[in-house]
Amino acid sequence: MPKPRKQQVSLEATPYYHCVSRCVRRAFLCGTDHMTGQCYEHRRGWLEDKLLALPHVFAVEVAAYAIMSNHYHVVLFIDAERAHHWSDTEVIERWHTLFSGNMLSQRFINGDELGVAEQKRLQMYVEEWRSRLSSISWFMRVLNEAIAREANQEDQCTGRFWEGRFKSQALLDEAALAACMAYVDLNPVRANMAATPEASAHTSVKRRIEKAKTSKQPNHPKQQPKELLPFVGNPRQNIPLGIQMKLMDYLELVDWTGRIIRHDKRGAIAKNTAAILDRLGIDDQQWLEMTQHFEDCFKTFAGGEEKLRQACETLNYQRPPGLSRCRSLLNRSA
Repeated sequence: MPKPRKQQVSLEATPYYHCVSRCVRRAFLCGTDHMTGQCYEHRRGWLEDKLLALPHVFAVEVAAYAIMSNHYHVVLFIDAERAHHWSDTEVIERWHTLFSGNMLSQRFINGDELGVAEQKRLQMYVEEWRSRLSSISWFMRVLNEAIAREANQEDQCTGRFWEGRFKSQALLDEAALAACMAYVDLNPVRANMAATPEASAHTSVKRRIEKAKTSKQPNHPKQQPKELLPFVGNPRQNIPLGIQMKLMDYLELVDWTGRIIRHDKRGAIAKNTAAILDRLGIDDQQWLEMTQHFEDCFKTFAGGEEKLRQACETLNYQRPPGLSRCRSLLNRSA
């Protein structure tokens, strides 16, 4: 039986999560229905636009994504610190962009005076909404409900569009994050939907590559796509918020990986690519295994043994799930 989401998400363990949502059988997110011949490619744009718009409301950033024919992958970063610093007014305004709120919140925004009891009750709503606006469960709920409504309206039907529960994996360390992001970005290449990462439509890696081509300093966080969590360089003191590696290192790594996992291509790891794998503590065979089969390699958690045990202790797990795989794939050599 799947564990409740609260037993899978711990910000003390990691702010990064890989989420996958799949359509129910015979429902098409994108692609062409071979039985009817109807094309649903335009729905990729619906999902991509909504996915990249929600971080303006939520304290959740998108690190990577790939939109496939009947499912999508996204790597999310929860910025709980940002949500903590929002004023009550900002929380209410953000919530009202998604939902109508309630009578108290509407009166507050309209400038009406509230009594002491009403203020206390409103404060309870605000803290609940603040928590929801930094929750991957609510992020995925709002995203999926919006697409389901549009798709059902277009199909002139009602009922479930998505599977009832999205899958999530906690990415406990830098190595797991890099491997998962590459796995997500290379989904279209593995599925033979694109020959190269830069040719894969509706993926974060294509968006990053297109922006990098026009930037004088592509590794600089401010010269990267604003709608995606930036790469901020290798770990150091006073590092800004973002993914702790260089953008160009990651793109080179993805490019090399994409060439290798194509069955009609053979290649050798480049020297500059080897450097980042060494820093992450992963050899090239481990890297290829994870970037081709990440979902199968790990269960709820992905990370080295030490990080895995810490996360499970925080969440009161009796035993760490998938310990042997984490140990074999993501433990750094001494």
